[in-house]
Amino acid sequence: MPKKKAPKGSEKMNNNVRMALFWIVIAVGIGLFWAFSSQEAQLDDVAISDVIREANDGQIAKLEVQGNEVLVTRDGEDEPSQKSYKQEGNLQEQGLEPGATEVVASAPSQTGETLWQLALIFVPVILIVAFFMYMMRQAQGQNNQAMGFGKSKAKLYGIDKEKVEFADIAGNDAAKQDLEEVVDFLKHPKKYKQLGAKIPKGVLLVGNPGTGKTMLARAVAGEADVPFFSISGSEFVEMFVGVGASRVRDLFTKAKKNAPCIIFIDEIDAVGRKRGSGMGGGHDEREQTLNQILTEMDGFETDTNVIVLAATNRADVLDPALLRPGRFDRRTNITLPERKDREAILKVHFKKKPIDGSVDLDKLAAKTAGSSGADLANIANEAAIIAARRDAKEISNHDLTEAFEKVAIGPERKAKVMNEAEKKMTAYHEAGHALVGHVLPDSDPVHKVTIIPRGGTGGVTWFLPPEDKSYTNVYEFKDILARALGGRIAEKVLYGDDGITTGAGSDLRKATEIARDMVIEQGMGKKLRDQVFHEDNGGMVFDKITHERPYSDETAKLIDDEVAELMREASKRAELVITDKTNREVLDKLVDELLEKETLDEEQAALVLKDAVLPKEAMLHAA
Repeated sequence: MPKKKAPKGSEKMNNNVRMALFWIVIAVGIGLFWAFSSQEAQLDDVAISDVIREANDGQIAKLEVQGNEVLVTRDGEDEPSQKSYKQEGNLQEQGLEPGATEVVASAPSQTGETLWQLALIFVPVILIVAFFMYMMRQAQGQNNQAMGFGKSKAKLYGIDKEKVEFADIAGNDAAKQDLEEVVDFLKHPKKYKQLGAKIPKGVLLVGNPGTGKTMLARAVAGEADVPFFSISGSEFVEMFVGVGASRVRDLFTKAKKNAPCIIFIDEIDAVGRKRGSGMGGGHDEREQTLNQILTEMDGFETDTNVIVLAATNRADVLDPALLRPGRFDRRTNITLPERKDREAILKVHFKKKPIDGSVDLDKLAAKTAGSSGADLANIANEAAIIAARRDAKEISNHDLTEAFEKVAIGPERKAKVMNEAEKKMTAYHEAGHALVGHVLPDSDPVHKVTIIPRGGTGGVTWFLPPEDKSYTNVYEFKDILARALGGRIAEKVLYGDDGITTGAGSDLRKATEIARDMVIEQGMGKKLRDQVFHEDNGGMVFDKITHERPYSDETAKLIDDEVAELMREASKRAELVITDKTNREVLDKLVDELLEKETLDEEQAALVLKDAVLPKEAMLHAA
């Protein structure tokens, strides 16, 4: 049976214990020495005349004479409690009556003096030796740290740890299917080798933050029942050139010794970015590390059974050499969960949380379109915190709704006090969003309207799609632009051009970004229809300085004109909706409701907006 390795850190702990015991022994020795040598010094000093007088009166049981020192033992005592000093000669010459007390003469004790002499010799030696031992141990620790500078910092999750399996992960069914081949190869490598098949040496997990890339990688290791080396891409990079490459070599050496196993490199874009940016040349530390990773992956022996998994949310910035066959030649896209997956994820997170009968996870799953697994976990945790804050024993649906809104749009800032004029302005602003979004045919339904400040906003009008959507057409984009400008137009209609406020700043910024994306990325302009002018914003600053944009100045002018036209059209449509006579009455009614209740949910808002109409002039024709 192989000998088990000592737990990590046990050697360091034993060294610390030995050092502590060493210092304790020294302290106890010195303490005993001082206690023994100072025993006599603790006796009370008395005058010899008082001693002789009390002895003559029969109050002294014994006097012990050691040279000129006299130790006094009183009646009823077994040990000397006082000491005194006599002059030259005996005590009778100084007035002690014969037979008054027992007088014992003895040679002076040399113990204290001897111990003192020994202490003067050995204590400094012991302290010097202890000091040098401490300094040598410190130097040894620094030396070990220096020697381990180029060692890998990867953490090994062995088969004796708590394992994560695919059954523990809700959703991501497509990604699981892609990774089952990796698991099967690690479990049954012979059946593949008999047919001459080669498993991919590297699998790249690509997905948005929080979609479960790291957990899926650990599930692969758990299913295959093999060791799992985990390291972040940033842990390779140091200020000294060559250290990252050394750590890569050390990591792959350890992995081969533990084969079959998995190496997982999280956030690989930290070291795997495209080379040749002109910053640092070929001696740049990051490029040296990347080169070593490329070499190690391409240099695997066919029978090592070591597979590299890597995760990133920026696959577009990776070096092409990483993605070629023989390295990361398989790519698994981990998408945001769909509705049924979100419900399954929520059930996992609420499995160990007490909930009452009012909780509807299916309804919450419908609301959380576009949320990642991490977002859903955060919502579940916030719901538990909110329930605990009100001293509840179970989580209610109200707690869940409040947690969802807190995560999605920010917490309520009820402490912020607005005057009546600001509240009225905010009410008209949010009512303008709600009215325009309600009547436009391709807009999402109004989910909630509130004039209570949330996050960094003074109020919120929240639109939620009734179902998950994979695509957005031109009409939907234009309705989004129009409803985004509804707040500014409502201010303009109520107070005039000179009465508009800064409350629409974020709305205008978001609308402009959408309009520009429609023209540049989606080819939805009128004059630039079906043309895309993609701008890579993921490069370094030096790249942006040296690389020209992918279109001319004339095209840039056309793009600006297209964006301006989309914004003018959206503003005109919002104004036509709000200035309609019937809609103006609905707007005022909605404002009154908001000033009274401050928050309207989906049903309440729909009831107030049911009489709103869509003017013919605000309808879209040919896009």
